[in-house]
Amino acid sequence: MEDGNIKLFLSLLSRPQHYIRSNMTFSQSSSSSSSPSAPPSSSPPSSSSLYKATDLPHLTLTNTEKKQKIEALLSPLILTEAQQQQVREVFLEEMRLGLAENPERPSSLLMENTFIPQLLDGTECGEYLALDLGGTNFRVLYVVLKDGKFVEENVDYFEVPRELRLGPGEDLKGSSAGRNFKLGFTFSFPMTQKSLDVGILVSWTKSFNCSGVVGQDAVSMLNKAIHKRDNLNIDVNAILNDTTGTLVMGSYLDHRCALGIIMGTGSNGAYIEKVERIEKWLGKHPEKEMLVDIEWGAFGDNGVLDFIRTQWDNAVDEQSLLVHSYTFEKYYGGKYMGDLFREVLLTLAKEGCLGKGGVGKLATHGSITTTTVSTIEKESMEGEQATARKALEEAELEWEEEDLEVLKYVAGLVSYRGALLVSLLVGVLLQRMERPHCTVAIDGSLYRHHPRIRPLMEHLIAKFAPGHPFDLRQAHDGSGKGAALVAAIADRLHKNGATTTTTTTTTTTTTTKD
Repeated sequence: MEDGNIKLFLSLLSRPQHYIRSNMTFSQSSSSSSSPSAPPSSSPPSSSSLYKATDLPHLTLTNTEKKQKIEALLSPLILTEAQQQQVREVFLEEMRLGLAENPERPSSLLMENTFIPQLLDGTECGEYLALDLGGTNFRVLYVVLKDGKFVEENVDYFEVPRELRLGPGEDLKGSSAGRNFKLGFTFSFPMTQKSLDVGILVSWTKSFNCSGVVGQDAVSMLNKAIHKRDNLNIDVNAILNDTTGTLVMGSYLDHRCALGIIMGTGSNGAYIEKVERIEKWLGKHPEKEMLVDIEWGAFGDNGVLDFIRTQWDNAVDEQSLLVHSYTFEKYYGGKYMGDLFREVLLTLAKEGCLGKGGVGKLATHGSITTTTVSTIEKESMEGEQATARKALEEAELEWEEEDLEVLKYVAGLVSYRGALLVSLLVGVLLQRMERPHCTVAIDGSLYRHHPRIRPLMEHLIAKFAPGHPFDLRQAHDGSGKGAALVAAIADRLHKNGATTTTTTTTTTTTTTKD
């Protein structure tokens, strides 16, 4: 049985060296995490744009009564100064609880130790592999590092057949092996991370349900499958998620990077924390700092953010696959923003503030995507409205010209709130880390393709963390190249005699946020 199942992965990595050193060079355009709903990248708006990227959205209607009614209905989407301050305070408290050895109550932030005490130092050399597994496809990367820089990069993609995704775990692990290298493993499923190279699977998600794996160390299983092959000599020396990989990839681009963020279908953050604050990491440790995976997509799952929750957030949550989970990312994530936008329009239609009667297809879950919201925002800055017009037509509403302004206003509100919420958290982290300059590495389809997210975040973070210089930098492919870099860091630490094996008192969830 094993021989029939391992062919998928080993067909690449057990081939001769000259195959792996093929001309199949990795480029920025090759990404396994691109959202199918993401619009093409757009050029910056011209100076004649009618809608500035950093503006708080405003509604322009000739009907003053209708305008005032809409603004009143949608006011819960605009966070007051008091609410913004409360978000900051709640975030700090949840961080404290998540790092505590014996918290008074459970935190919605897992605040997990990644067991990465250092970033790149420029001495990393050698050949490394990365495996990115998180969906029906997985990627294998081969890289060569010299003095901490990539000198060669290759990638290949594989589909995980249904019989492997649903079959015995030994078959899956047997189909995911490597050859003659240290390997960084991006494993995008909930797990308990005990060390840099120990990750215990808590549960399968997405389309995976392999038997005999839950409760087991994914790294150990993968290593055992590899070592069964006489012609392979590979050790998986690091397991991580895409957010950690993004931070490490950011440090490759700029050594001042200390914060990594994913803003795609979902969202998460990781940062550099002082070890003395990680109270749940028991024992004495020589390390001064450690990368911490916040897992802020679940921020508020315990109700601490209910004060900003709206009726439209409730509707989006109730229609989601995992109800009452991933509260924070549902406020703005690319998987949810289209439905949030649609739910707001549905309310306006019911209130007689959109269209000429009826709700058309606005009650249909998934009928409007984040692509539509992003493109409406782009066109709003350019003085165009073709996408808003198309959205009304596809919703099968009877509408008038001023309804286009309503759609632009709603798209602006949901986008602004999302950028605001993430910026509040980034501002807290910049103040907490107190670095002379911090580069923030960001990746994900929402950040890459939504035209207002970056300028809004630059504007808002500067407001929320005055006196703390920062740059936002896109760090592409943390789940691939970032994983290879983590493997190189782990290799260097091992050679230098550093330990990366110890335990904490809580559970981590690693999830791909695209």
